[in-house]
Amino acid sequence: MARVVVVGAGLGGLSAAARLAALGHAVTLVEQAATVGGKLGRFARDGHAFDTGPSLVTLPQVYRDLFAATGGRLEDAVDLVRLDPAVGYRFADGTRLTVPGRADAVPAALDEALGPGAGAQWTALMERAAAMWRISEQPFLRTPLAGATTLARLARRPADVAAIAPWQTLRGLGRRHLAHPHLRTLLDRYATYSGSDPRRAPAVLATVPYAEQAFGSWYVRGGLHRLGPAVLDRALAHGAVLRTGCTARRVLVAGGRVAGVQLADGGRLPADVVVSGVDATALHAGLLAPDPRTRRVRRDLARATPSLSGFVLLLALRGRTPGLDHHTVLFPEDYDAEFDAVFGTGRHAGRPCPVTDPTVYVSAPDDPALVPDGDSESWFVLVNAPRHDPVHGVDWDTPGLAEGYADRVLDVMARRGLDVRDRLRWRVVRTPADLARGTGSVGGSIYGSSSNGSRAAFLRPGNASRVPGLFLVGGSAHPGGGLPLVGLSAEIVAGLVGPA
Repeated sequence: MARVVVVGAGLGGLSAAARLAALGHAVTLVEQAATVGGKLGRFARDGHAFDTGPSLVTLPQVYRDLFAATGGRLEDAVDLVRLDPAVGYRFADGTRLTVPGRADAVPAALDEALGPGAGAQWTALMERAAAMWRISEQPFLRTPLAGATTLARLARRPADVAAIAPWQTLRGLGRRHLAHPHLRTLLDRYATYSGSDPRRAPAVLATVPYAEQAFGSWYVRGGLHRLGPAVLDRALAHGAVLRTGCTARRVLVAGGRVAGVQLADGGRLPADVVVSGVDATALHAGLLAPDPRTRRVRRDLARATPSLSGFVLLLALRGRTPGLDHHTVLFPEDYDAEFDAVFGTGRHAGRPCPVTDPTVYVSAPDDPALVPDGDSESWFVLVNAPRHDPVHGVDWDTPGLAEGYADRVLDVMARRGLDVRDRLRWRVVRTPADLARGTGSVGGSIYGSSSNGSRAAFLRPGNASRVPGLFLVGGSAHPGGGLPLVGLSAEIVAGLVGPA
């Protein structure tokens, strides 16, 4: 039995704690906040309640596997509902597309909204994406990052290399397979699922819409935040100990390997294994003393492009919106202008800025648990935004910036057919700076580093540190951000540590 300290009770840390406790280890989970879940948060006021982070579950099998490995059933812990339709898209020219929640119904919906042939174009691309998925799932998503070794295994099968097309961007793949401009915009959007720019992100990200459509889009009734406590219960059932309001100050190293965790209150937790669920950049910049063995990781983190962040509005609304989908996306006329602003490229070279005419994502669950009465709605609104960086980018704490930009987002929504300004009871504004303070993610980067560039996946830290006994989970470590991938990071770490 190893003494394990897990730092950070985001979903990656919670999943690792549950798996390692079930394997027989003595697990202590420390979290600086008063509640668990990390970015999987909740806000409630006056009967209105909101998920403040992820609003969609994809690849639910990852969490079914987690619960099975820890002696439970996911469906016994949360009420998981498959969404159909999955999402509604509104394009700048007024075109509307409602995407069904079943993959076999998608082509006909595309033909109806975009014209004959659109469904066949998308189907051909998804067949290519399915091949990418079969090739990449096991070696890239479910096993430890092995750098050149992983590439060498892939290179032994030239057909696999051709299918993955590591030299091609997601934008390039769309141009090759999709003639309709709205289909290209739709594909571009999936780069943002990893906080990336489709003009630089690898073509293999086409597996994201494939997985979403093949395995479904899911919602947790009552809010996705319920998934965090449900995973915590699996850890506690196997004897794990939770300490909230407990800040880790330093990962202790002695004799060349991990020795424990120093707490901010002066206490120490001895450990044979430390699992870090905090942002990898924050770990190597503050929690872990400089070590020659981690020099390459620190260098790679410095070279990687940070992922985009998000600007969030929580809107408490009077009345109901007829015909509104659970998820709605309002696209701008110029999508490239958005990525230039967020990443400081093109016309905004070297200086990121808030997006003038952003894509607007609205999550409006029809869930009685989230509203005070049947004549109310609780909307989570998100726009892509540059991270908080007062020195080289945007200082989101500048007086007046957040409220002024919130007004702009509401105006953009109104121009695109969702005017709720006269129905607003109140709003809560959350900037990338707020996200950074609340979750410890550097600058509020939602996914740690982005997938911009063909080698981006190999700049992301692996799950096993070069410091023996130290492991990394969560969105800033391999295999990346998003609910399914942070769950897979915990599965990988549990496999590396092994049973007691």
